[in-house]
Amino acid sequence: MTRRPDPQGVLAAATIESIDQLAEFHLEHHRHATRMQRGIDGVTERLGRPAVVIALVVLTGAWLVFAALRGGGRVDQPAFAWLELAATLAALLVALLILVTQRREDQLAERRSQLTLELALLADKRSAKIIALLEELRRDHPDLADRHDPQSQEMAAPTDPHQVIAAIDARAAPDRAE
Repeated sequence: MTRRPDPQGVLAAATIESIDQLAEFHLEHHRHATRMQRGIDGVTERLGRPAVVIALVVLTGAWLVFAALRGGGRVDQPAFAWLELAATLAALLVALLILVTQRREDQLAERRSQLTLELALLADKRSAKIIALLEELRRDHPDLADRHDPQSQEMAAPTDPHQVIAAIDARAAPDRAE
């Protein structure tokens, strides 16, 4: 992937690279969509615009006025039944479109949270390694006094995610009993 320059010239190269990587992450998700998924996403996007709501209100209002004038003001005319059927089918269609689109967006959100978790675990391991190396340097350096630092020793070991989850579950357990 080629890195694009910052048009305003205010962002650091590392920031631009991160932005490009994030954009590539999203593009990859959209590239893996089937033709049908992209079509449904497009229909959902077009239906979600304010102009569609306005057009629907105008169309429904015109239908109501036409049916009321034609049927002498009675709402038991077939035109009202057809309007009800059309509204029901449109509602079903829109609900299904939203469901399919939301499912796909949830997949992207799940991938994002997995990536965030993996990066956090990697950063924790790197930090622990840096602390361990600094402690080793302090112990080996002849000009620095050798002292015992239990907090540094504790921080030099990476966090075990399984233990963290177990601790969270143990603390949340009394809340579930209530």
